[in-house]
Amino acid sequence: MERRPAEVFPPGEFIREELEARGWTQTDFAEILGRPFQLVNDIIAGKRAITPETAKGLGDAFGTGPELWLNMESAYQLHRVKDADPDVARRARLYELAPLKEMIKRGWIELSAAVEVLEKQVCKFFNIGTPEEEPEFLPHAARKTTSYTEVSPSQRAWLFRAWHLAQAVSVSPFSDAAFERGMEQLRVILPNTEEVRHIPRILADMGVRFVVIEPLPQTRIDGACFWLDEKSPVVALSLRYDRIDSFWFSLMHELGHLKNRDGLEGNGQVDTDLVGDDAIRTEEKHEYERRADEFAASFLIPGKELDSFIVRTKPLYATPKIMGFAKRLKVHPGIVVGQLHRRGEFSYSNHRKMLDKVRHIISSSALTDGWGSIAPSLI
Repeated sequence: MERRPAEVFPPGEFIREELEARGWTQTDFAEILGRPFQLVNDIIAGKRAITPETAKGLGDAFGTGPELWLNMESAYQLHRVKDADPDVARRARLYELAPLKEMIKRGWIELSAAVEVLEKQVCKFFNIGTPEEEPEFLPHAARKTTSYTEVSPSQRAWLFRAWHLAQAVSVSPFSDAAFERGMEQLRVILPNTEEVRHIPRILADMGVRFVVIEPLPQTRIDGACFWLDEKSPVVALSLRYDRIDSFWFSLMHELGHLKNRDGLEGNGQVDTDLVGDDAIRTEEKHEYERRADEFAASFLIPGKELDSFIVRTKPLYATPKIMGFAKRLKVHPGIVVGQLHRRGEFSYSNHRKMLDKVRHIISSSALTDGWGSIAPSLI
């Protein structure tokens, strides 16, 4: 605990004592400093603060150095404002825990001028008793670009929002058999963009809670897979990239984590981006991520099929060839484009017309928070 002296005197009191010890008058001292008499008188009376320039003169005159007088002045001024806003430190702690402005803007907590009210809401949101506690999220596997040990307040808030929303989703009992049946149903709708509207229902029948949450600024999270308990898996997507290839690969990657029970027994971890020009190569990732990558890629397009297509087509990936290959495999051509990019065959500047947008479709059928839609408060 910080200790404060019972009383702090203005530096002028000490200057007065020094003058008396030397037998100098204020007029004498003003002449010594080469400064106006009124300035010296005001400093001694505590009516004027000591500036660095004055401190240097005092140090030279008394042989003490300027730091002594500047420190005295600082201590005196701090003592005078000891009754400043006591809530500053409390508000600072809340901003360390959470992106308050964004959470208020998104309707996750309510605006309040009372720090006590904000503390109560933030603690409830993060499931902690006091603001001094560090929130601990459930074991999870989340696709984002930084280690969860370095999770930012915004990333943490996004994950907790997913946790809150997931509890409001009704699903059938989860089982391996239900999972496999659902995967077959998902495979059937791969060719048609509009069919993604059925995904929330299919996942619910599998026993998987599915939510869509707009990413907070700078979070860079694409999705997460975690468990409310050992029989209640959750998949959350941010749809940071509104493209059909990104959507399907992100969804399958998270379902790969689910199938492998990643995050169920405390081994949950985070992922780097799997799509986009800056995606990290699969072989550079952790084993859990490589398995989820392989699950997603194999589900969308079997590796041998893609290898054969590349050998037969490279480097002339004409649109008709991609369309024909996609039709034969019964997948959307945008998925083929995404997998070819993932293999490094070309950049996302190629064949962009095939990368249909899906956010407006999936958000109409899934529990969605963001893009102008505010899910009900569940905390």
